[in-house]
Amino acid sequence: MTARDLRAACAPTTATIREALEVVDRSATLVCLLVDDAGRLTGLLTDGDLRRAVLKGSSLEDPALEHATRSPHVVPAGSPRALVLDLMQALRISAVPALDGTGVLVGLHTLSDVVGSPPLPNVAVVMAGGRGTRLGHLTKDTPKPLMTVAGRSILEWIVLGLVGNGIRDIYVSVNYLAHQIEEHLGDGSRLGCTVRYLREAPDRPLGTAGSLTLLREERPDLAAPVLVMNGDLMVEFDAGDLLDAHRRTGAVLTVATRTYQHEVPFGVVESTGGRVTGVSEKPTLTFDINAAVYAVEPRALAWLPEGEPSTMPGLVETCLEREEPVTAWPIQSEWIDVGTPKDLARAKGHP
Repeated sequence: MTARDLRAACAPTTATIREALEVVDRSATLVCLLVDDAGRLTGLLTDGDLRRAVLKGSSLEDPALEHATRSPHVVPAGSPRALVLDLMQALRISAVPALDGTGVLVGLHTLSDVVGSPPLPNVAVVMAGGRGTRLGHLTKDTPKPLMTVAGRSILEWIVLGLVGNGIRDIYVSVNYLAHQIEEHLGDGSRLGCTVRYLREAPDRPLGTAGSLTLLREERPDLAAPVLVMNGDLMVEFDAGDLLDAHRRTGAVLTVATRTYQHEVPFGVVESTGGRVTGVSEKPTLTFDINAAVYAVEPRALAWLPEGEPSTMPGLVETCLEREEPVTAWPIQSEWIDVGTPKDLARAKGHP
């Protein structure tokens, strides 16, 4: 929602029922947000609230605040789209205000904004076949993508994020405890998409790219870039933006990247031929790391070895060896690769 649209959905705390009805009518959000002079949210009125007020005999000139929900459900500014959708589904509401740390209204999520993105022609592949051995006993009986964060599995958060960005055709690569993942996601209809499965042989894992050969066999008609990502990521990104950037650059493969910084806990001595040229005390090194999210042209799938394990970094190397263009696309939002118990705790919000 643009700043202009947000202003159109607002009225002062002193607004009358008539004025609130006018807001609902002009904003097309079916809600009126009441705000004080400092921009803080004081109440929320739906078209139903206003209709009931009038039916009960209230005058159009009566204060609207008397009929508003004074403590509506809200989310912090910058909340992931999937989290907002989850809240809407759980509470059966169609609008959720977003507030900054001081309670000032900075946004409004509506159901049409969250799930109403026009469908994209792209297929997404989520790699969910790994054993997750770094999580130890936690994945003994449960595959890592089904670890729960904020009431949902990691895999569901991924799927909901893709659906919210307009991707409705999703393949999930499965191997370890595949039946649990298939039972959990089903056909995807409850999440607003179609989910199908790329099934590796249990005794022959194909790696992070090998299962794309199964997609190659099943969908030889692919014309649009394929979005590929690991099934153990907690990340918010706009798939449409990634695919747009991929198309603009003419790349055969685009790698999403994340900035990673590491502070060396010692002084670093710089020298040439045994002579010290400088000393850096505990320098911070900055790298762009692979965020395990990719956009891949369908023709690149033909370069994967048939029936053999392969990796996405290996596919990147193949593209470079063929002198095909590969580009990087930075992700600015929070990114967690849930690989260890510490990572899982962080994803759950524990220190």
